[in-house]
Amino acid sequence: MKTAGLLCALLVLTVTGMLTSPPGKSEPFFANYQLVLTGRYDFHTWAWTVSHCLPAADDCAHIQAIPMPVAKAFEYSGDAHLAEGRYTLAVDVPDGLRCGNVYYGPAIPTHDLYTWDAGTLQGTLTSSFASGCDGAPTGTLTYPLSLVRL
Repeated sequence: MKTAGLLCALLVLTVTGMLTSPPGKSEPFFANYQLVLTGRYDFHTWAWTVSHCLPAADDCAHIQAIPMPVAKAFEYSGDAHLAEGRYTLAVDVPDGLRCGNVYYGPAIPTHDLYTWDAGTLQGTLTSSFASGCDGAPTGTLTYPLSLVRL
């Protein structure tokens, strides 16, 4: 009986070890999320579909961003890379900076750098542009972000 009990305990520990990640390694977050950007001048909300990169790698997640509504916005996608507990995604967006009327005004291309903590899903968007609204000079805007699982 003692042997059966020890085997049962060993089996439980083995299964538990297989279901948990090793210490210090972030869990992959493959799912759908709402991207929440605070303070950005835009009327869209964004859904992120997070899947495996091709080829699959533990330190990479493929992001497909879908605007809601799709009117006057462009989808974007890219690979987010994990290093030291943070993901980083860099994308070029044709309409990242909106000027004048948010619905009908001009939009300026931006280079957007998203960084977020793999555990808390909190981070920042740093959006850079070659020229600003109404001929303003080159600039960079930073916004807090969070990802909320849908």
